[in-house]
Amino acid sequence: MSSRMLLEARDAPNAVARQLAHDILAYREFGAQLRADPPGSLLTVARGSSDHAAHYAAYLIMARMGRLVTSLPMSLVTLYQSKIACRGLATFAFSQSGQSPDLVEPTRYFHEGGAVTSAFVNDAMSPLAQTAQWVFPLHAGAESSVAATKSVIAQMTAGARLVAAWQDDLNLQAALSGLPQVLSRAVNADWSAALPVLKDADRLLVIGRGLGLPVALEAALKFKETCGIQAEAFSGAEVRHGPMALVGEGYPVLVLAPRGPAQAGLLALADELRARGARVLAAAPGATPRTGLPLVETGASELDPISMLQSFYPMVEALSRARGLDPDRPRHLSKVTRTH
Repeated sequence: MSSRMLLEARDAPNAVARQLAHDILAYREFGAQLRADPPGSLLTVARGSSDHAAHYAAYLIMARMGRLVTSLPMSLVTLYQSKIACRGLATFAFSQSGQSPDLVEPTRYFHEGGAVTSAFVNDAMSPLAQTAQWVFPLHAGAESSVAATKSVIAQMTAGARLVAAWQDDLNLQAALSGLPQVLSRAVNADWSAALPVLKDADRLLVIGRGLGLPVALEAALKFKETCGIQAEAFSGAEVRHGPMALVGEGYPVLVLAPRGPAQAGLLALADELRARGARVLAAAPGATPRTGLPLVETGASELDPISMLQSFYPMVEALSRARGLDPDRPRHLSKVTRTH
Protein backbone atom coordinates (compact mmCIF):
# COMPACT_ATOMS: atom_id res chain seq x y z
CA MET A 1 0.00 0.00 0.00
CA SER A 2 1.39 3.40 -0.99
CA SER A 3 1.91 6.09 1.60
CA ARG A 4 0.08 9.39 1.37
CA MET A 5 3.47 11.05 0.96
CA LEU A 6 4.25 9.01 -2.15
CA LEU A 7 0.78 9.46 -3.65
CA GLU A 8 0.98 13.21 -3.18
CA ALA A 9 4.53 13.42 -4.52
CA ARG A 10 3.40 11.53 -7.62
CA ASP A 11 0.49 13.97 -8.02
CA ALA A 12 2.84 16.97 -8.27
CA PRO A 13 2.91 17.01 -12.11
CA ASN A 14 -0.89 17.24 -12.11
CA ALA A 15 -0.75 19.94 -9.44
CA VAL A 16 1.66 21.99 -11.55
CA ALA A 17 -0.55 21.52 -14.63
CA ARG A 18 -3.58 22.76 -12.65
CA GLN A 19 -1.67 25.77 -11.42
CA LEU A 20 -0.38 26.73 -14.85
CA ALA A 21 -3.93 26.62 -16.22
CA HIS A 22 -5.15 29.18 -13.66
CA ASP A 23 -4.51 32.81 -12.69
CA ILE A 24 -2.73 33.67 -15.93
CA LEU A 25 -4.14 37.21 -15.96
CA ALA A 26 -3.36 37.76 -12.27
CA TYR A 27 0.32 36.88 -12.76
CA ARG A 28 0.45 39.09 -15.84
CA GLU A 29 -1.09 42.04 -13.97
CA PHE A 30 1.18 41.58 -10.96
CA GLY A 31 4.22 41.45 -13.20
CA ALA A 32 3.09 44.61 -14.99
CA GLN A 33 2.64 46.41 -11.67
CA LEU A 34 6.11 45.41 -10.48
CA ARG A 35 7.61 46.68 -13.74
CA ALA A 36 5.64 49.93 -13.72
CA ASP A 37 6.35 50.73 -10.06
CA PRO A 38 9.50 48.81 -9.07
CA PRO A 39 9.69 48.19 -5.31
CA GLY A 40 12.72 49.52 -3.48
CA SER A 41 13.06 46.46 -1.26
CA LEU A 42 11.89 42.85 -1.38
CA LEU A 43 11.05 40.39 1.39
CA THR A 44 10.06 36.74 1.50
CA VAL A 45 7.91 35.50 4.38
CA ALA A 46 7.88 31.73 4.95
CA ARG A 47 8.71 28.83 7.25
CA GLY A 48 9.93 25.25 6.78
CA SER A 49 9.57 23.69 3.34
CA SER A 50 7.78 26.80 2.13
CA ASP A 51 10.85 28.83 3.08
CA HIS A 52 12.93 26.61 0.81
CA ALA A 53 10.54 27.38 -2.05
CA ALA A 54 10.75 31.08 -1.14
CA HIS A 55 14.56 30.81 -1.14
CA TYR A 56 14.40 29.42 -4.68
CA ALA A 57 12.17 32.30 -5.85
CA ALA A 58 14.42 34.83 -4.14
CA TYR A 59 17.58 33.43 -5.74
CA LEU A 60 15.87 33.43 -9.13
CA ILE A 61 14.95 37.11 -8.70
CA MET A 62 18.47 38.02 -7.59
CA ALA A 63 20.21 36.01 -10.31
CA ARG A 64 18.04 37.12 -13.20
CA MET A 65 17.10 40.65 -12.15
CA GLY A 66 19.88 41.85 -9.88
CA ARG A 67 17.40 42.74 -7.12
CA LEU A 68 18.40 41.80 -3.57
CA VAL A 69 15.79 39.84 -1.63
CA THR A 70 15.73 39.41 2.15
CA SER A 71 14.18 36.51 4.07
CA LEU A 72 12.21 38.08 6.91
CA PRO A 73 12.93 36.91 10.47
CA MET A 74 9.25 36.96 11.47
CA SER A 75 10.01 37.56 15.15
CA LEU A 76 10.99 41.12 14.24
CA VAL A 77 7.26 41.75 13.82
CA THR A 78 5.63 39.14 16.05
CA LEU A 79 7.92 39.38 19.11
CA TYR A 80 10.05 42.52 18.86
CA GLN A 81 7.38 44.77 17.29
CA SER A 82 10.06 46.37 15.13
CA LYS A 83 8.80 49.29 13.08
CA ILE A 84 9.95 48.10 9.68
CA ALA A 85 9.63 50.71 6.95
CA CYS A 86 6.93 49.68 4.47
CA ARG A 87 7.29 52.41 1.87
CA GLY A 88 8.50 50.96 -1.43
CA LEU A 89 8.43 47.41 -0.01
CA ALA A 90 7.06 44.29 -1.73
CA THR A 91 6.56 41.07 0.23
CA PHE A 92 6.10 37.51 -1.03
CA ALA A 93 4.62 35.04 1.47
CA PHE A 94 4.78 31.30 0.73
CA SER A 95 2.67 28.76 2.61
CA GLN A 96 0.76 25.53 2.17
CA SER A 97 -1.89 26.11 4.84
CA GLY A 98 -1.76 29.88 5.28
CA GLN A 99 -2.58 29.37 8.97
CA SER A 100 0.54 30.24 10.94
CA PRO A 101 0.32 33.53 12.86
CA ASP A 102 3.96 34.37 12.18
CA LEU A 103 3.15 34.57 8.47
CA VAL A 104 -0.22 36.27 8.82
CA GLU A 105 0.77 38.98 11.30
CA PRO A 106 3.77 40.33 9.33
CA THR A 107 1.77 40.28 6.09
CA ARG A 108 -1.02 42.23 7.80
CA TYR A 109 1.52 44.69 9.23
CA PHE A 110 3.11 45.28 5.82
CA HIS A 111 -0.26 45.56 4.07
CA GLU A 112 -1.54 48.12 6.57
CA GLY A 113 1.74 50.00 6.25
CA GLY A 114 1.31 50.42 2.50
CA ALA A 115 3.61 47.70 1.17
CA VAL A 116 2.71 45.55 -1.82
CA THR A 117 1.87 42.17 -0.30
CA SER A 118 1.41 38.84 -2.05
CA ALA A 119 0.68 35.29 -0.93
CA PHE A 120 1.43 32.05 -2.76
CA VAL A 121 -0.75 29.67 -0.80
CA ASN A 122 -2.59 26.39 -1.27
CA ASP A 123 -5.62 27.41 0.81
CA ALA A 124 -7.10 30.42 -0.95
CA MET A 125 -9.51 31.01 1.96
CA SER A 126 -6.83 30.93 4.66
CA PRO A 127 -6.04 33.85 7.00
CA LEU A 128 -2.86 34.54 5.02
CA ALA A 129 -4.75 34.74 1.75
CA GLN A 130 -7.34 37.05 3.29
CA THR A 131 -4.59 39.36 4.56
CA ALA A 132 -2.51 39.78 1.38
CA GLN A 133 -3.24 42.22 -1.42
CA TRP A 134 -2.35 39.73 -4.18
CA VAL A 135 -3.24 36.06 -3.80
CA PHE A 136 -1.91 33.29 -6.04
CA PRO A 137 -3.45 29.89 -5.19
CA LEU A 138 -1.16 26.92 -5.70
CA HIS A 139 -4.00 24.66 -6.91
CA ALA A 140 -2.08 21.69 -5.48
CA GLY A 141 -5.21 20.12 -4.05
CA ALA A 142 -5.58 18.63 -0.58
CA GLU A 143 -2.27 17.56 0.95
CA SER A 144 -2.66 15.32 3.99
CA SER A 145 0.87 13.99 4.32
CA VAL A 146 2.75 15.69 7.15
CA ALA A 147 5.83 15.84 4.92
CA ALA A 148 4.90 18.37 2.23
CA THR A 149 5.76 17.41 -1.34
CA LYS A 150 3.48 18.55 -4.14
CA SER A 151 2.77 21.87 -2.42
CA VAL A 152 6.53 22.62 -2.30
CA ILE A 153 6.91 21.86 -6.00
CA ALA A 154 3.84 24.01 -6.67
CA GLN A 155 5.34 26.87 -4.66
CA MET A 156 8.62 26.68 -6.56
CA THR A 157 6.65 26.73 -9.81
CA ALA A 158 4.72 29.77 -8.58
CA GLY A 159 7.99 31.53 -7.78
CA ALA A 160 9.24 30.89 -11.31
CA ARG A 161 5.91 32.13 -12.71
CA LEU A 162 6.33 35.31 -10.66
CA VAL A 163 9.75 35.95 -12.18
CA ALA A 164 8.58 35.11 -15.71
CA ALA A 165 5.67 37.54 -15.34
CA TRP A 166 7.83 40.26 -13.77
CA GLN A 167 10.37 40.03 -16.58
CA ASP A 168 7.70 39.35 -19.21
CA ASP A 169 10.01 36.53 -20.30
CA LEU A 170 8.36 34.45 -23.01
CA ASN A 171 11.16 31.85 -23.02
CA LEU A 172 10.79 31.12 -19.32
CA GLN A 173 7.02 31.03 -19.70
CA ALA A 174 7.36 28.50 -22.51
CA ALA A 175 9.66 26.35 -20.38
CA LEU A 176 7.12 26.49 -17.57
CA SER A 177 4.35 25.33 -19.90
CA GLY A 178 6.30 22.13 -20.53
CA LEU A 179 7.09 21.53 -16.86
CA PRO A 180 4.24 19.08 -16.09
CA GLN A 181 5.45 16.69 -18.80
CA VAL A 182 9.02 16.90 -17.51
CA LEU A 183 7.90 16.25 -13.94
CA SER A 184 5.92 13.21 -15.09
CA ARG A 185 9.23 11.75 -16.26
CA ALA A 186 11.19 13.00 -13.26
CA VAL A 187 8.89 11.29 -10.76
CA ASN A 188 9.86 7.96 -12.30
CA ALA A 189 13.61 8.64 -12.45
CA ASP A 190 15.61 5.84 -10.84
CA TRP A 191 17.26 7.14 -7.68
CA SER A 192 17.36 3.70 -6.06
CA ALA A 193 21.18 3.86 -5.95
CA ALA A 194 20.77 6.07 -2.88
CA LEU A 195 19.00 3.41 -0.80
CA PRO A 196 21.91 1.07 0.02
CA VAL A 197 24.17 4.04 0.79
CA LEU A 198 21.69 5.73 3.15
CA LYS A 199 19.70 2.84 4.64
CA ASP A 200 21.84 2.66 7.77
CA ALA A 201 23.17 6.23 7.81
CA ASP A 202 22.75 8.34 10.92
CA ARG A 203 24.24 11.55 9.50
CA LEU A 204 24.58 13.07 6.08
CA LEU A 205 25.80 16.16 4.26
CA VAL A 206 23.59 17.52 1.46
CA ILE A 207 25.45 19.93 -0.79
CA GLY A 208 24.11 22.35 -3.39
CA ARG A 209 24.84 25.84 -4.61
CA GLY A 210 22.97 28.67 -6.30
CA LEU A 211 19.51 27.64 -7.42
CA GLY A 212 20.22 24.10 -6.23
CA LEU A 213 20.84 25.12 -2.62
CA PRO A 214 17.11 25.46 -1.76
CA VAL A 215 16.65 21.85 -2.91
CA ALA A 216 19.55 20.79 -0.67
CA LEU A 217 17.87 22.54 2.26
CA GLU A 218 14.56 20.82 1.50
CA ALA A 219 16.25 17.44 1.06
CA ALA A 220 18.02 17.77 4.41
CA LEU A 221 14.73 18.60 6.10
CA LYS A 222 13.00 15.57 4.56
CA PHE A 223 15.84 13.27 5.62
CA LYS A 224 15.34 14.50 9.18
CA GLU A 225 11.57 14.31 9.38
CA THR A 226 10.89 11.12 7.42
CA CYS A 227 14.09 9.10 7.95
CA GLY A 228 15.50 10.26 11.28
CA ILE A 229 18.86 11.12 9.69
CA GLN A 230 20.80 14.10 11.04
CA ALA A 231 21.18 15.68 7.61
CA GLU A 232 22.67 19.15 7.16
CA ALA A 233 22.64 21.24 3.99
CA PHE A 234 25.56 23.41 2.90
CA SER A 235 26.56 25.45 -0.10
CA GLY A 236 29.39 23.85 -2.03
CA ALA A 237 31.31 27.06 -1.36
CA GLU A 238 30.92 26.64 2.42
CA VAL A 239 32.00 23.03 2.82
CA ARG A 240 35.68 23.92 3.10
CA HIS A 241 34.86 26.51 5.78
CA GLY A 242 34.45 23.84 8.46
CA PRO A 243 32.08 21.03 7.42
CA MET A 244 34.84 19.31 5.42
CA ALA A 245 36.39 18.30 8.76
CA LEU A 246 33.47 15.90 9.28
CA VAL A 247 34.13 13.94 6.12
CA GLY A 248 36.10 10.74 6.44
CA GLU A 249 36.01 7.15 5.27
CA GLY A 250 32.45 6.07 4.55
CA TYR A 251 30.83 9.41 5.39
CA PRO A 252 27.65 9.77 3.26
CA VAL A 253 27.29 12.88 1.08
CA LEU A 254 24.59 13.85 -1.40
CA VAL A 255 25.70 16.42 -4.00
CA LEU A 256 22.95 18.12 -6.03
CA ALA A 257 24.39 19.50 -9.27
CA PRO A 258 21.77 20.74 -11.74
CA ARG A 259 22.78 22.60 -14.88
CA GLY A 260 24.12 26.10 -14.41
CA PRO A 261 27.24 28.02 -13.38
CA ALA A 262 27.68 26.05 -10.15
CA GLN A 263 27.57 22.57 -11.69
CA ALA A 264 31.24 22.12 -12.63
CA GLY A 265 32.45 23.12 -9.18
CA LEU A 266 29.96 20.82 -7.47
CA LEU A 267 31.00 17.80 -9.55
CA ALA A 268 34.66 18.59 -8.86
CA LEU A 269 33.83 18.76 -5.14
CA ALA A 270 32.08 15.38 -5.40
CA ASP A 271 35.29 13.91 -6.86
CA GLU A 272 37.35 15.45 -4.06
CA LEU A 273 35.03 14.04 -1.41
CA ARG A 274 35.25 10.58 -2.99
CA ALA A 275 39.02 10.83 -2.84
CA ARG A 276 38.70 11.48 0.90
CA GLY A 277 36.77 8.23 1.27
CA ALA A 278 33.24 9.64 1.40
CA ARG A 279 30.33 7.65 -0.01
CA VAL A 280 29.17 10.24 -2.52
CA LEU A 281 25.82 10.29 -4.28
CA ALA A 282 25.54 12.95 -6.97
CA ALA A 283 22.45 14.09 -8.87
CA ALA A 284 23.13 15.60 -12.28
CA PRO A 285 21.95 15.21 -15.89
CA GLY A 286 22.66 11.71 -17.18
CA ALA A 287 22.89 8.48 -15.20
CA THR A 288 26.67 8.07 -15.32
CA PRO A 289 28.86 6.34 -12.74
CA ARG A 290 30.14 9.76 -11.74
CA THR A 291 26.67 11.06 -10.88
CA GLY A 292 24.61 8.04 -9.88
CA LEU A 293 21.26 9.86 -9.64
CA PRO A 294 19.83 11.07 -12.98
CA LEU A 295 18.36 14.54 -13.39
CA VAL A 296 15.60 15.01 -15.96
CA GLU A 297 16.30 18.32 -17.70
CA THR A 298 13.60 20.96 -18.11
CA GLY A 299 13.10 23.55 -20.84
CA ALA A 300 15.23 26.08 -18.91
CA SER A 301 18.19 25.33 -16.67
CA GLU A 302 16.71 27.53 -13.91
CA LEU A 303 13.79 25.09 -13.62
CA ASP A 304 15.98 22.00 -13.22
CA PRO A 305 15.92 22.23 -9.39
CA ILE A 306 12.15 21.64 -9.53
CA SER A 307 12.67 18.48 -11.58
CA MET A 308 15.41 17.38 -9.17
CA LEU A 309 13.12 17.75 -6.17
CA GLN A 310 10.42 15.78 -7.98
CA SER A 311 12.84 12.84 -8.32
CA PHE A 312 14.07 13.19 -4.74
CA TYR A 313 10.71 12.83 -2.99
CA PRO A 314 9.91 9.23 -4.07
CA MET A 315 13.45 8.20 -3.14
CA VAL A 316 13.30 9.63 0.37
CA GLU A 317 9.85 8.09 0.90
CA ALA A 318 11.26 4.68 -0.08
CA LEU A 319 14.25 5.26 2.19
CA SER A 320 11.95 5.99 5.12
CA ARG A 321 10.15 2.68 4.64
CA ALA A 322 13.46 0.83 4.13
CA ARG A 323 14.55 2.13 7.54
CA GLY A 324 11.37 0.69 9.11
CA LEU A 325 9.63 4.05 9.52
CA ASP A 326 6.25 5.38 8.42
CA PRO A 327 6.77 8.45 6.20
CA ASP A 328 3.20 9.58 6.95
CA ARG A 329 3.79 9.69 10.70
CA PRO A 330 7.00 11.57 11.49
CA ARG A 331 7.68 11.78 15.21
CA HIS A 332 6.54 14.88 17.09
CA LEU A 333 5.21 16.61 13.95
CA SER A 334 1.78 17.68 12.67
CA LYS A 335 0.54 18.89 9.30
CA VAL A 336 -0.21 22.49 10.27
CA THR A 337 2.38 24.26 12.43
CA ARG A 338 1.36 27.49 14.15
CA THR A 339 4.29 29.53 15.43
CA HIS A 340 4.51 33.13 16.64
